[in-house]
Amino acid sequence: MKNIKTYFPALCLAVALSLGMASCKEEDPFLDVDVAPVLVDIVGAAFGAPIASEPTVGYQATAPKLTLSARLLELDKTNILDNTKGIDSIPVPNVAIKITLRTGAVLGEVTSNAQGLVTIDKTWAELGVAAPKAGAVTKISWTGTYKGIAFTRYSQVQAN
Repeated sequence: MKNIKTYFPALCLAVALSLGMASCKEEDPFLDVDVAPVLVDIVGAAFGAPIASEPTVGYQATAPKLTLSARLLELDKTNILDNTKGIDSIPVPNVAIKITLRTGAVLGEVTSNAQGLVTIDKTWAELGVAAPKAGAVTKISWTGTYKGIAFTRYSQVQAN
């Protein structure tokens, strides 16, 4: 039987290679690198919708006009450690938002007002629903750029 000293260099090399391979950082292809610079709060969605993946706003199937609205807010975290003040939501004015259907059809482009509000009026037909029935869903995208970072917020419109 050979001495352990004979195999020791090879064993050290094998351990070093194993640790080196295990410590490699791999980027996740499904997550964006940049964090959205603004919070796009869909007006009319249920409570908790800013956190939800796709907030849904219900409209009557017989409504002649649908008002799609969202608020753009920047989160000021200056006082995050002060429990008497906390995080502040500051409206973001003058941001151009392109509103589209997920099929790619453009519904319009609007700019946020002084309160960070963007609003566009559409009909069911313009949303691609010729005869809306209860439960019909249309998927919408809100896309813009703020401080050089592009962002997209998804939402849904549902017929009641």
